[in-house]
Amino acid sequence: QVQLVESGGGLVQAGGSLRLSCAASDSTLSWYTMGWFRQAPGKDREFVAAISWRGVSSSYADSVKGRFTISRDNAVNTIYLQMNSLKPEDTAVYYCAADRSYAILTTSGDYDYWGQGTQVTVSS
Repeated sequence: QVQLVESGGGLVQAGGSLRLSCAASDSTLSWYTMGWFRQAPGKDREFVAAISWRGVSSSYADSVKGRFTISRDNAVNTIYLQMNSLKPEDTAVYYCAADRSYAILTTSGDYDYWGQGTQVTVSS
């Protein structure tokens, strides 16, 4: 059982930046593909970004491409989401997810493990 804990959320003005972190309890995190999803009030959870188990490949939702960067540091069992040029529509609870897969996964149903989420609020 992998436990994931997100941190780094908060309130930021439009155009600002935040970096989210997701720490995993499992020292074999390097075997997992990892992803970030978000859910705004009244909306479905949506894909944001994902990174392959070795960090060689990544994928982004069109809405965040060029503004967000996903990365991982397997030595400390942590993944990151650097969010720049934030917009009010980025406001949501952000979740990290893990799955023991070698493929990039962009569908929430494909992930087995989830964190509790961290709130990101972008004011206009």
